[in-house]
Amino acid sequence: MRLKLNIWRQKKDEKKGCFESYEIANLSPDMSFLELLDQLNEQLVQQKKTPVAFDHDCREGICGSCSLVINGNPHGPHKGSAACQLHLRSFKDQEEIWVEPFRATAFPVIQDLIVNREALDRIIQVGGYVSVNTGSAPEAHSTPVEKAKADEAFSNAACIGCGACVAVCKNASASLFVAAKLSHLALLPQGQAERKNRTLKMVKQMEREGFGSCTNTGACSRACPKEISIHSIARMNREYFKSLLS
Repeated sequence: MRLKLNIWRQKKDEKKGCFESYEIANLSPDMSFLELLDQLNEQLVQQKKTPVAFDHDCREGICGSCSLVINGNPHGPHKGSAACQLHLRSFKDQEEIWVEPFRATAFPVIQDLIVNREALDRIIQVGGYVSVNTGSAPEAHSTPVEKAKADEAFSNAACIGCGACVAVCKNASASLFVAAKLSHLALLPQGQAERKNRTLKMVKQMEREGFGSCTNTGACSRACPKEISIHSIARMNREYFKSLLS
């Protein structure tokens, strides 16, 4: 299998970048997309050229590090999967592929395909936690939670903070990310004590970071590798207005 890659290259501390083209052969359809980049980098090192910088860690769709836009789609063409879970059998032999970093004002490019997503971390730092001192871990069934709420809280807790929702949004909004974090804790008994302050702090921090506003196109939910529902944004808005009025 042979592929042509057009990859965004941008050196550290430089405002301008550009696409560079590479051809790579002897590929297996069973290789992951990150293994493709590994093989390309081996080829570049042998040619005494600078390898492509890209983020990766678990390579199991859990950490959210593999923030790549592939042919215009964050994480690639498939729903419900991260870039590390994308395999070359999804492409045709000799296909041309375009690879670039997540694009958003709040995600400045560090180098090549790596962006700085610390803005999401700062949103979590202001309120995405439960600070009540509960002592040792309680028994799993000692705090009753309704099954429907437990399932929904778990679905929102599945957010891996990759930023795909921001990258695909025409406004570069982080609403789905913030909504998932708020919904997770708002649905559980442990999150009730700080519910109001958490909502106000996280939404205001999102605005300070320069993310855009949500216009409910639903693109964020479709691009999310964990398929978090856009209904979570409606809950975030309700929580925010209730917190302002209370």
